Amino acid sequence: MKKFIQSWIISALAVLVAVYVVKGIHYTKPLDLAVAALLLGILNAVLRPFLTLLTLPLLIFTFGLFRLVINALLLYLVGYLLQPDFRVDDFWSAFWGALIISLITVLLSALTGVGGSRVHVVRRGRPKDADRDGGGPVIDV
Repeated sequence: MKKFIQSWIISALAVLVAVYVVKGIHYTKPLDLAVAALLLGILNAVLRPFLTLLTLPLLIFTFGLFRLVINALLLYLVGYLLQPDFRVDDFWSAFWGALIISLITVLLSALTGVGGSRVHVVRRGRPKDADRDGGGPVIDV
């Protein structure tokens, strides 16, 4: 339950950032952001796998970039379902908003360790026998 609430808060913050950055996304009350984030999460869990399977040839052809269009369509659907409290004006606003929401969500999830993506940096010293062969690979031309 704690992980769900953390993910929901991260999504709500990401939607808030998208509202302030993209001019075509609007809300009336802070509760609308929370509801929009919850509905976006539900639609991502239910509709995204179906849409991904349906558009698999386009996803392969575009090397996965069509996923941005799927995200935009889901955000646009959230704006349509929650009108007039939360609204997305057009597809391009939904596209840029979905891109920002995705980036902020990945960043905050990695920083907090909520999602499956974690950033782990390891700095290793030089191997003890690195100087024995000149310090690196030899390339003959």
